[in-house]
Amino acid sequence: MARIEINHITKQFGNLTALDSVALELEKGQIVGLLGPNGSGKTTLIKILNGLLQPTAGSVTINGMEPGIETKKVVAYLPDRNALPDYMTASQLMDIYQDFFADFDRQKAEAMVDDLGIDRKQPMKKMSKGTKEKLQLCLVMARQAEVYLLDEPIGGVDPATRDYILRTIISNYNEDAVVIISTHLISDVESVLDDVVFLKEGKVVLHKAADEIREEKGESVDKLFREVFKC
Repeated sequence: MARIEINHITKQFGNLTALDSVALELEKGQIVGLLGPNGSGKTTLIKILNGLLQPTAGSVTINGMEPGIETKKVVAYLPDRNALPDYMTASQLMDIYQDFFADFDRQKAEAMVDDLGIDRKQPMKKMSKGTKEKLQLCLVMARQAEVYLLDEPIGGVDPATRDYILRTIISNYNEDAVVIISTHLISDVESVLDDVVFLKEGKVVLHKAADEIREEKGESVDKLFREVFKC
């Protein structure tokens, strides 16, 4: 029963404030768009939720627990760059995920890998950047997790693959989970979002249901994003 509480967290790197008193409550059964331009704090927030960074001030809980060993059992994380060993094949990586995560569905992972035409025996170092990204996503979405943290999941792939990836996200997360998709490609993900968070210079400037934005503003999330973040 995923519930994320972010209690006024600030994160500083020296003199740079990456997050500034961010407060959010995210409930289960939602796909949340964490939206903002590059440098707005999206990756920093996702890393804090995953326990890879500690906030300078404030706190975070996932199902009442601070990010750590216990939350890693229920959180599936897709980083914004390849984090898997280049010498390993898709089959070997599936072996590792099966060993590490009790909620990993090997059959589902194999089906997604085959759907995307990924050679299970080819080492990652011989794969294109896009293929590596697809493989990482297959491994993450094959988990029956309670929280999915997806950092730029469609950043480096072609439009047809983007559609497949978004369908994969929608069809593979369970209703007790919360999915957070960090991206600046709003128009591509807007159709799958239930909830929207705009981050600007480390601050939350908007947190609303996607349908409410369309009803109240009479415009798409993408159009509102362009207005809020115009140069």
